[in-house]
Amino acid sequence: MMISGCEELLHNTKSILIPSFQRSDLFGFVAGLGTTFAVLPDLVAMLRRRSSAGMNPRMAAIIGVFQILWIYYGILIISRPVVVWNVIGELINFFSVGAYSYFLRKEKTRAAIQT
Repeated sequence: MMISGCEELLHNTKSILIPSFQRSDLFGFVAGLGTTFAVLPDLVAMLRRRSSAGMNPRMAAIIGVFQILWIYYGILIISRPVVVWNVIGELINFFSVGAYSYFLRKEKTRAAIQT
């Protein structure tokens, strides 16, 4: 091993904070928190703007499909962080697409009334 003196870091020990979790679970939850909620600023901006501008539904569809694959992968490897964060991410993604559809429909109705 090239890293000497760091062998203790390679063992997946029980967490001091939550003994029923492994250290890797806690790191997974922290990492998932950042990547899952990174999309929230765009959703909040769309809701404040009350407009579909700036949202790409194709990207959301692609992300949604791969999040479902990540959920399945997390179940296969029995990883709580992978499953939990991707379920939350899928819900946020679903809400984003729903908000996009709602605002797009409102914009088309408004445009039809004006013409």
